[in-house]
Amino acid sequence: MILEMKVPSPGESITEVEIATWLVEDGDYVEKDQPIAEVDSDKATLELPAEESGTITLQAEEGDAVEVGAVVCLIDTAAEKPEGSPTTPTSTSVKEAPKVSPVKEETATTYASGTASPAAKKILAEKDIDASTIKGTGKAGRITKEDAVKAVPSMGTMPEDGTRGTTRKKMSMLRRKVAERLVAVKSETAMLTTFNEVNMQPIFDLRAQYKEDFKAKHGVGLGFMSFFTLAVVRALKMYPDVNSMIDGDFKIEHDFQDISIAVSGPKGLMVPVIRNAEKLSFRGVESEVKRLAIRARDGQITIDEMTGGTFTITNGGVFGSMLSTPIINPPQSGILGMHNIVNRPMAVNGEVVIQPIMYVALSYDHRIIDGRESVGFLVAVKEALENPVELLMDNNPTKALEM
Repeated sequence: MILEMKVPSPGESITEVEIATWLVEDGDYVEKDQPIAEVDSDKATLELPAEESGTITLQAEEGDAVEVGAVVCLIDTAAEKPEGSPTTPTSTSVKEAPKVSPVKEETATTYASGTASPAAKKILAEKDIDASTIKGTGKAGRITKEDAVKAVPSMGTMPEDGTRGTTRKKMSMLRRKVAERLVAVKSETAMLTTFNEVNMQPIFDLRAQYKEDFKAKHGVGLGFMSFFTLAVVRALKMYPDVNSMIDGDFKIEHDFQDISIAVSGPKGLMVPVIRNAEKLSFRGVESEVKRLAIRARDGQITIDEMTGGTFTITNGGVFGSMLSTPIINPPQSGILGMHNIVNRPMAVNGEVVIQPIMYVALSYDHRIIDGRESVGFLVAVKEALENPVELLMDNNPTKALEM
């Protein structure tokens, strides 16, 4: 029986995906649920598992954009599993096999020899390279897309101690969508940024006193994100315009705080959402941050987990950033940027002392948030971070960290 594998819907409003990488080759035997491809949507990169076991025939090439519901491969479920083959063949073993296969040598001079695939032909044309100058590594000497990408135009004598190679690689659909959205933010919003500084010493003192007991009790560390998230929740309640967004001629106000947090994943920056952060304790925030970060790192984050959010927190400090102007995550109206913590001289009670200081930045859409709200919001965040015992812990840090 020939099974047609169709592109499943990755999420609401997504109608097209792109074949990012085939994890198997044409003619391979695949097992049911074995990952056979990575597909990019404009929101995430997802794995495509085999629906049944059998021999696979690819119907699309890497880089092809295909509609949701389109057939991308065929699986012959009646085919028998080759003897001695591993349960889940790796792409490395598949690619190495043709190198020692006598079949390739016998068919090296067929009509396919030196012929470029459609994708390879396009790349070679863009590089102005004659296909006859390329030695194909595909079946029967066919020139593959990878051969075309690696091909470098002849430039005469090159210095012996240097190279001048370039690589042309198409951006993933996700990256192209991010680029499109970032440009749109600049052109479609009245984005401004206001700055302030935070003395992190009170939080340092609390973490030094309670972090060991907190981790032993809850199984997660007491980091900075819980303080910042709860400080943002408090400030959003005080300045609800910062928690609003524009929809055409309407202003949408939220009575909840869904906080998006920017985390680094294998495919780049992702922004999962902490739902109803206003209902979470320090332990709740830290546990949710850890869960989402692990899922993003392991490539398991779903589109639903990255959809929505009423306000975003991003931490460039983990990469060493001293100061930045973060870009709004549409359709939200505000984003808070955290930065690195540096010991700086500061006036405290009339004396100059060294304190751990973080610069913070709030980028906001001036169409819906006025200067009073934006500055007041950032000052409220600063006040909560510099006086967390009173403003975030109700003067009882032991109870606040036990919840």
